[in-house]
Amino acid sequence: MAPGSYGLAERLAGWAARLVPRPSDLALARRSLTDTLAVTIAARDDDLRTVVAASPEPLRWAAIGHVLDFDDLHLPSTTHVSAVCVPAVLACGGDARCYLAAAGVMARLGTALGWPHYARGWHATCTAGAPAAAVGAGLALGLDAEALAVALALAVPAAGGVQRAFGTAAKSLQVGFAVDAGVRAARLAARLTARGAGGAGAGTARGAGARGGAPGAGADPAAFDQWFALMGGDPARMDLGGPAIPGGLAVKLFPCCYAAQRPISAARDLRGHPVRAGDVARVVVRTAAATVQPLIHPRPVTGLQAKFSLQYAVAAALVDGYPGFASFTDDAVRRPALRELVRRVEAHVSPGGDGLLAGDLDLEMTLADGSVRRTRMGLPPGAPGRPPTDAELERKIVDCVGDTAPRLSGVAWADAPRVLREALDSTG
Repeated sequence: MAPGSYGLAERLAGWAARLVPRPSDLALARRSLTDTLAVTIAARDDDLRTVVAASPEPLRWAAIGHVLDFDDLHLPSTTHVSAVCVPAVLACGGDARCYLAAAGVMARLGTALGWPHYARGWHATCTAGAPAAAVGAGLALGLDAEALAVALALAVPAAGGVQRAFGTAAKSLQVGFAVDAGVRAARLAARLTARGAGGAGAGTARGAGARGGAPGAGADPAAFDQWFALMGGDPARMDLGGPAIPGGLAVKLFPCCYAAQRPISAARDLRGHPVRAGDVARVVVRTAAATVQPLIHPRPVTGLQAKFSLQYAVAAALVDGYPGFASFTDDAVRRPALRELVRRVEAHVSPGGDGLLAGDLDLEMTLADGSVRRTRMGLPPGAPGRPPTDAELERKIVDCVGDTAPRLSGVAWADAPRVLREALDSTG
């Protein structure tokens, strides 16, 4: 297979440059903007804010927006689309169309990389995210299709990230690094105005990114195609038809890994009424192996690790009812009764599956009095096939930003950077 034989960079860049959003696409972009602003502002007191304080805005906004793991997910690609695409676009003055083009590239690229890519341990949000950030930032800077293909190639060195980072600050940081690299790639392509400079040339670039004295850089778009092949991508899975974001986006209703959303929802259904940890003798979760791929911390000792623990997710849902921000702190994880209950949650995992919602999840709880409760769940609330209700969305936004929630839902793309700066850059 010769490098560049697919012309994938040009295909994706051309699709992005020609995108004309449908009304349904724009409605999804509106929800994604509000959701991303909310989960980013909710993390304004997280220690990570200090860690990235001196970093460029794309990196800061993406890392802080992802650290609570409350951001949306594209299920077919297993990627956190908005945590990548919203910061990249906002940092360059882009709008809903730029976001949708970036999100569409990310969703399609991640889907073409496929579940085997994720199952091998890659963090697809980063591998598909750096190129997507380059597209969103590039469109915001006025790049045409030819220059976008160059930006995609320039993003290749940063298109990586691994799942072993889950449960540590490195997970959100590697997302921030990917976004920052994608924006940097777009700006380099934007500053390249002469064809043929430094390799393959870039086309037209407009706006602030194309002006100024800093030199640009070229790249061979075939480098992107070679990277895609080395990553095990399947070009037959690259479908450029349909809506901007095929399959839609899943909204999280609990601030933890998406793989924990269904176990939590099932446990809440099973709970019925308040349960004390000591009332539960045993809990058995039966599910496909793919559905728990990211849940790598069976005995968490920190709040971040708890976000990636099947056992803790179920235990917290049974005891806390609604496992919100307070359930995923270090102190919450250290509760003696919860730690004991976590040990009584068993995962019976069957081989196979090709996604986080493969098959159904069965949950069985045996109480200390010998009674048994069982439930089965296919789609959790918030999944594209089971969209969040207005009340569920409102509760999430209020939990994130308090009484400023009504104002947040009306923030336009042009005003969103100011909102983030006011929330994250203040010293008070």
